Amino acid sequence: MKNQFLEAGQIVNTHGIQGEVKIVPWCDSPEFLCQFDTLYLDGKPVRVRSARIHKGNVLAFLEGVSDVNAAMAVKGKTVFIDRTGVELPDGRHFIADLMGLEVIDDATGEKLGVVADVLTPPAHEVYVVKGAHEYMIPAVDEFLVKTDVEAGYIRVRLIEGMRTDV
Repeated sequence: MKNQFLEAGQIVNTHGIQGEVKIVPWCDSPEFLCQFDTLYLDGKPVRVRSARIHKGNVLAFLEGVSDVNAAMAVKGKTVFIDRTGVELPDGRHFIADLMGLEVIDDATGEKLGVVADVLTPPAHEVYVVKGAHEYMIPAVDEFLVKTDVEAGYIRVRLIEGMRTDV
């Protein structure tokens, strides 16, 4: 079951004295996070009065946070987004939806394990698969045969060196 609300970043500091907060985005880009008019803190909706990108982070004025003391009160909180209405490009998935998916070797049909982590280095994501062995599989078309989040699996094409516990 897909969660309606997804972790999207963390408020790490204040910015200035008027209540602006600095959010480190956990999504593909700060631009993606800036598109939301409402974020969720502690399960409650908070309207975004304005948001801008600054050095790879998001600086935002949130409704109800009008001074530095109010901003300090939300420091350290996780920011959530509502997936409803978010359109991802074809072939893209929320990382939260990939976690726990069963990974199957397309050539043999062998169940390799489940997605235990998704690394996000600059070039492309890497799926960390844990089962009887551990694999690191780059999330590129060459190795991903089919991803079916609804059915709960990813079919992959393995090459030598993907197994990391040898």
